[in-house]
Amino acid sequence: MSILSGQSAFFGLDIGTSAIRLVELRGGGKIKSLVKYAYVPISSTLTQTASKADEEVLAETIKDLISKAHLSTKNVAVGIPSQKVFTTVVEVDKLTPQEMEKSIKYQADSLIPTPLADSKIDWMIIGDSATNPNKVELLLSSVPNVFTNSRLEMLESIGLNVIAFEPDNLALTRALLDPDDPAAQLVFDLGNVNSDLVINMKGSAMLTRSITFGIEAIVRSAMQNLNVNRQQAEEVVFKFGLDKTKTEGNVYQAIINAVDSLASEIDKSIKFFANKYTNVKLEKIVVAGAAAILPEFPLYLATHTNINVEIGNAWRNVDYDKSRLNELLAVSNNFGVAVGLAERAE
Repeated sequence: MSILSGQSAFFGLDIGTSAIRLVELRGGGKIKSLVKYAYVPISSTLTQTASKADEEVLAETIKDLISKAHLSTKNVAVGIPSQKVFTTVVEVDKLTPQEMEKSIKYQADSLIPTPLADSKIDWMIIGDSATNPNKVELLLSSVPNVFTNSRLEMLESIGLNVIAFEPDNLALTRALLDPDDPAAQLVFDLGNVNSDLVINMKGSAMLTRSITFGIEAIVRSAMQNLNVNRQQAEEVVFKFGLDKTKTEGNVYQAIINAVDSLASEIDKSIKFFANKYTNVKLEKIVVAGAAAILPEFPLYLATHTNINVEIGNAWRNVDYDKSRLNELLAVSNNFGVAVGLAERAE
C-alpha cells in the first residue's frame, strides 16, 4: 500500500502492542546492509485505544526513539497490524491491466468488509489459477481509511514522511524467507494478543490469517492453573514452556490446553491450503515472535503437524558485521516486521 514511490532511503517502523521497533538498511538488491536498529517497550494501552492522549504519548515515544537512533532519513515504511487489514486471495478473469483495474474495483465492493469509499485497496497478481487456466489469482488487501489517516497524521506531526503502509504479516514474511525459494512455507508469529499466519509460495502470500490468540492467553492459563501472579506466570512460561521434564511437568500441564487450541487454528489453515492446492506440499513452518522463544514449542509444533519447523531469523537477508551475530540473533524474534519493512523495494 504505497503512498509515494521512488524514495531511495527510508526505514521500517513497527508499532507493536508491546514495543516500537525500527530498522534502517542501506543498498539495493536482495541483500541490504544494516545501518541502525532500535526499540523501546511501550504499554499495550497506547496502541489498543483510540484516545487522543494515548496517541500523543505514542507520537512522542516514536519521536524520541528516532532521535536517539540518529537515523539518516525521515522517510518511513510503516507496518499495519494484521487485525486491521482484510486480506484474501481471489480468482479473476485474465484481462488487460486497464480491464483488470475496473474488474477488481467492481468485485472488491462485495468482497471487503468495509465500504469501498472508506477503504484503501491494494492488490497484486500472484499467478495463474491452480484450477482454471482462464483465471489468475490475486492477493487483495483493504484497510479502513480512518486507521491509515490517523497513523499518517500522527507520523507527519513528528516530521516523518510516510512512503508506504504494509500489513505486518507480509513484511514479516519478506524478512524470514529466502526470496528465491519457491517452496510452500508457513510463517507463524506468536504475538502478545494476536498472532499472524502466512502461507507463502513462489514469493507470494497464498493465505494470510490474523488469529485472536497470543502469548497472553498462555500466560493466563499458567496463572489460573498454577495459582500464581502474572510475573510468576510469565517467568515459568518462558523458562520451562512445554518441557515435560521440568517442574515435574506442572508448567506443561498448566498451558498445554491453551497451546493445543492455538495448534488447532494452525491446523485449520494448513488443511484449507492443502484442499485448495492439492498438488502442493507444505515444506516448512518458520516460527517467530514468542513462538521462537517458548521452550519446546517448535518441537511440539513439528510433532503435531509432521512438518519441519525452524526458528526464523529476521536478519537472514541482511548484511552486518559478523561480530554482531549473537547480539542480533538475540533480538531476531522481535524484529521481523521492522526488517521486512526496511527491505521493501521502493
